[in-house]
Amino acid sequence: MALTAAPGATRRPGRTTPSPQPTAARRAGHGRRVRDNLTGHTFLVGALVCFAVFSWYPMVRGVVMSFQRTRRGETTWVGWDNYARIVADPSFWTAWKNTFVFTGLALVLGYAVPFLVAILLNELRHARGYLRVLVYLPVMLPPASALFLFKFYAYDPSGAGLFNAVLTALGLPTSEWMQSPTMTMPAMVLASTWMNMGGAVLIYLAALQNVPGELYEAAELDGAGLWRRIVHVTVPQTRLILALLAMLQIVATMQLFIEPLILANGAGTQDSATSVAYLIYQHGFFQNDLNGAAALGVIMLVVLAGFSAVYLRLTARQD
Repeated sequence: MALTAAPGATRRPGRTTPSPQPTAARRAGHGRRVRDNLTGHTFLVGALVCFAVFSWYPMVRGVVMSFQRTRRGETTWVGWDNYARIVADPSFWTAWKNTFVFTGLALVLGYAVPFLVAILLNELRHARGYLRVLVYLPVMLPPASALFLFKFYAYDPSGAGLFNAVLTALGLPTSEWMQSPTMTMPAMVLASTWMNMGGAVLIYLAALQNVPGELYEAAELDGAGLWRRIVHVTVPQTRLILALLAMLQIVATMQLFIEPLILANGAGTQDSATSVAYLIYQHGFFQNDLNGAAALGVIMLVVLAGFSAVYLRLTARQD
């Protein structure tokens, strides 16, 4: 006999049996994600370990050492004494003056020349690849080899030197180059520019090739010459790259070290080539004053960090 529901009674919905999930596929996908994450985190841990051991720990250790003094294996805290001693040294101010002079000359020559060379290469229609290789070739040389080439072949104060031979052929007075206190900085900037400009030229070329050609065509229709196209089209379109490389140029040139070490045998004539980085090297390796070298390094770090902060603030306002 069939049972019928009572009048007015509500029927409860029946429970549906859940369909079986593809547990095997789900587990395989989960395992794949775990392996991918594990691989990525493994590479990340390796990079973090390298930065911690070779970058972060030396920086923190240098800051700590700048407030200490080590004598005969005993380390004591001396507070700001190392900083006061370094600042009172006359060579401290000479080194900063030379560093700022080198940075200023490098901005005039080493920053502008690669941009102009990149514009010239971008305008050429023939032998472009050959000239790019020729410009980038000095970057592939070891810095020490390139600087020794300048020291013994170009800056030889006798008539055998390349630059003095050119000056003699033009009927101009020769120079002692690295032996002259007034020519030391320009000579180092010239060598550094030739040695390092290849990378900047390639970056500028990549930026110039992203400038829309319609802008140059419109400028030509308006009668703009090459100089006006550079000022009103090229510079505004590559402003971000120019600003970035300007900051990198200043930070790199303020760490001037290998140029005075090789070209001027360190300090140069009348300390005309002494830089802050070379002064750190002197304190650490010649005077065995590791604490003073650490204090000078911290001062340099603060100066570069302050400049970078001001630069980022100014560029943020412009954007």
